[in-house]
Amino acid sequence: MIFITENDVLKSGLPIYHIDRIVQETGKPFGDEAHIIYVNSQIKDETELGKLMHDFSCTDPKDMYYKILADRVRYFKEDEEGVLTMCREMENMRKESSHEKAVEIAKRMLASGKLTYEDIAVFTDLTLEEIKALAVQKTA
Repeated sequence: MIFITENDVLKSGLPIYHIDRIVQETGKPFGDEAHIIYVNSQIKDETELGKLMHDFSCTDPKDMYYKILADRVRYFKEDEEGVLTMCREMENMRKESSHEKAVEIAKRMLASGKLTYEDIAVFTDLTLEEIKALAVQKTA
């Protein structure tokens, strides 16, 4: 798993931290092959990683070091098809987020036991079938 962080979360001034699980008592690797990498995006030096962190914060593809990344950014920002794709994906993310919020609200309404399924559907813009499915989950 890789985390690209805004700041140096481990506060040792390094650009990258590799973390592997070990058995504390023996000092030996746990062996599950789980690895965590933290990348400090504040370090934008002349190393390959520093240049990549620079590119990640760039808004203009012409200022980027890595051509392949610049080309993709240019596609999503300047090409008509790319812009449409990005807009569609952003709208999908917005809808997913709105739907998740509506589901959480519906669950709280169901827990209160004060509203009918129909009322909850009206207030949350979820379908009656979705409300009934949530009610079944609540009792399962």
